Amino acid sequence: MSIRIDRRKFLMGSSALAMAGAVGVMPSWAQAQSLRLTFWGGQARADRTYGATDLYTAAKGTAVEGEFLAWNDYWPKLATQTAGGNAPDIIQMDYRYIVEYAKRNAIAPLDEFVGGALKLDDFDADQLEGGKVDGKLYGISLGANSVATLYNASAFEEAGIEAPTNAWTLDDLMAIGEAFKAANIRGGMKAIQDGSYSEPMLDNWLRQRGKALYTADGKLGFEEADAVEWYQLWSTMRDAGVCVSAEDQALDTGPLETTMVVQGKAAMMPSNSNQLVGFQAIVQDKLNMVGYPRIAAGVGGGHYRKPSMFFSVGGSSANKEAAADFLNFFISDPEAVKILGVERGIPCSAATRDIVAPTLDETNQIALNFVANLGDLLGPLPPSPPAAAGEISESLLRTLGQEVGFGAKSPEQAGADLVAGANDILSRA
Repeated sequence: MSIRIDRRKFLMGSSALAMAGAVGVMPSWAQAQSLRLTFWGGQARADRTYGATDLYTAAKGTAVEGEFLAWNDYWPKLATQTAGGNAPDIIQMDYRYIVEYAKRNAIAPLDEFVGGALKLDDFDADQLEGGKVDGKLYGISLGANSVATLYNASAFEEAGIEAPTNAWTLDDLMAIGEAFKAANIRGGMKAIQDGSYSEPMLDNWLRQRGKALYTADGKLGFEEADAVEWYQLWSTMRDAGVCVSAEDQALDTGPLETTMVVQGKAAMMPSNSNQLVGFQAIVQDKLNMVGYPRIAAGVGGGHYRKPSMFFSVGGSSANKEAAADFLNFFISDPEAVKILGVERGIPCSAATRDIVAPTLDETNQIALNFVANLGDLLGPLPPSPPAAAGEISESLLRTLGQEVGFGAKSPEQAGADLVAGANDILSRA
């Protein structure tokens, strides 16, 4: 989905024109400017984002032109804009891409604005650290989140199956899958969507085994035998009817609306804690979340508090200070943060959390409590992924998962190809 909001539409219905007349209370760089903003997400995120942006326009007299796209469409378009020197002023950035964009000067360091346009005195240290590349600050975390298993609580209740808890294991997942097959609800709903080409799920599985996707120096943190076992695990679940078929999984093209839970083909799917709000907005059934399954009872440490996403400033922006001022407003203005809630994750400053917490509805409270109560599932934040990690995730891992699912490759072939292909991508980068 791509929706471009015309500047005048942002100004309509607001007090922007009146505020723009109050020249004496605005810094010179904030007057008569227009900022361009781009982000990925669904309509629920867009509504919240544009609500906060309207407040900024009214307060500062600076118009904002916003655009949002689905995840799979976002990165190719951003890469094209960046290569053409036409990148937006404010860019929603992901942890897996921030190193690549920083090293190519596609986003700008923000250190010169800290203490001025950017007030970060009570910002969580781990979230600040997550936005740094080579010691410089390139991204402001918009929320802390964690990977999660999103599940349809109504479907579990309908099938008469006990919902999982944070203590559940891969063996429990297999048992739940068999129970859903026996219940045969909603035309044969499976227990879970195919996670074989989910980078976060692979990452979590490796971390529980004492390994990692990537090392601190940007190399692969696992071996071919690990990759083979990963594909064998999902082939077993696919053959057993625990996860959806390859044909059904291929329908998931990126937007929330195409995912297996929304389509009613699976009761569970790998997700992120902040996405519960967006999913619940488009699903009538009651949704909830738990951690990813443990590889064995008592094994934890696979999860971590990740910056859900960042706002960065475009390296080619002519309005960097104004963009930094917008970032500061977005993360700290009391009315803006109430609108934003925890849809992008748990706010990263104590003052903002205190403002938001009393305003949250049940769905948002679930997301907040999940991240706050990970317990022994929680491990350390890994280093930022190396440049080109996105190509491995969005192209190589996805393609190999589909090839195994459709029987074009065996788990053994896919495991070898994943390691060889990833090493080739990393070496080229």
